[in-house]
Amino acid sequence: MDRNFARALALVLKSEGGWSDNPADPGGATMKGVTLASFRRYVKADARKADLRAISDAQVATVYRRFYWDAVLGAELPDGVDHAVFDFAVNSGPGRAAKYLQAAVGVAQDGRIGPVTVAAAKAKPAGVTIDALCDARLAFLKRLPTWATFGRGWSDRVRSVRVQALLMSAQGPAAPVAAPASPRFETSADVMPATQPVQPASGGKTAAAAGILVLMAGALAAFRHRVADFFGSLFQ
Repeated sequence: MDRNFARALALVLKSEGGWSDNPADPGGATMKGVTLASFRRYVKADARKADLRAISDAQVATVYRRFYWDAVLGAELPDGVDHAVFDFAVNSGPGRAAKYLQAAVGVAQDGRIGPVTVAAAKAKPAGVTIDALCDARLAFLKRLPTWATFGRGWSDRVRSVRVQALLMSAQGPAAPVAAPASPRFETSADVMPATQPVQPASGGKTAAAAGILVLMAGALAAFRHRVADFFGSLFQ
């Protein structure tokens, strides 16, 4: 849903990091995940690398919304699915992210998300779609020739996306949940090892159970002390 854009963008930017101009990255120079080509298209046509390095937060949001979020109809996708598709689009391109979503929900893979894809996504449990999409995304990344260089970072990124997307699907809009920091991920990759879906823990019940165990342990220790004292006094 569109109300998730700010939350999803904050999570994406944690992965994208700051300035990068890695020769191994076909995407070239990037700042907060924004390539020079995208910056020129949506912000400043004659921009240079120095302009890209000075990009403002508002300009970053403009690029991400127009080039990625709107391209995959993030505003119309179910909670959690929107983030998983959005992050995939940023990392590997909107067209590929759209095709993989379409495969996950069982519709024709034309690379353009429209009413049919949105309806299919809404008709399927969000958690099932998120898991299928993340599994397929990881499999795709492993086939890339740059996997040896960027594979660890990509794996960490998709792991975080899966966790956050599942939480969003279960809880609805909320503040981003802190995820483990991971290295900067290149936007040129055109990711979590298969695990069981993450289930939010019930903090209250867990804390109560722990408290009961502590009390029982304390009572047992006190009982043992008294028994020892009693028998000890018999032999004094």
